[in-house]
Amino acid sequence: MKVEATKIKDCFIINPKVFSDERGYFMESFNLELFNDKTGLNVHFVQDNESKSSYGVIRGLHAQQGVYAQSKLVRVLKGEVLDVVVDFRPHSETYLQHFKIKLSAKNKNQLFVPKGCLHGFSVLSKSATFFYKCDNYYNKDSEIGLRFDDPQFNIDWQISENEALISTKDLNLPFYKNLKL
Repeated sequence: MKVEATKIKDCFIINPKVFSDERGYFMESFNLELFNDKTGLNVHFVQDNESKSSYGVIRGLHAQQGVYAQSKLVRVLKGEVLDVVVDFRPHSETYLQHFKIKLSAKNKNQLFVPKGCLHGFSVLSKSATFFYKCDNYYNKDSEIGLRFDDPQFNIDWQISENEALISTKDLNLPFYKNLKL
């Protein structure tokens, strides 16, 4: 496993070692001891989630706060997404900066999203199956989020406005300038 730092503090790209031959491939998608050693973190995942979305879906930007804050290790099992992380930790040196990366079944890269960061993705392929490990349980009452099209971040989701599929819940999220922190 190769671990690459991103411009967001404690946000890492994980490149698993893939063994390929004429039969297909094998990879170890996660190893707790290696992960914690190579990132310098002490993460213990407790919940796995999976979603399937069609082209044009934009999910996010979401997080959980307080005692239910979650770190996530995300990857794509089928298709391709543009994955986005916004540092929403007020005391972080990378506060309000964002990072994006294409994750796909082909490149097999994974992204570690630290607690306190907002997360979202857009589906760039016909469909995508998205998988993520979480180090805390889901709690609806601790959800926070910002609109995907917040001008504060000016994120290019690589989906045209007329092709974007966004949930009512995500369309009702606030813009950063309207937050009461």
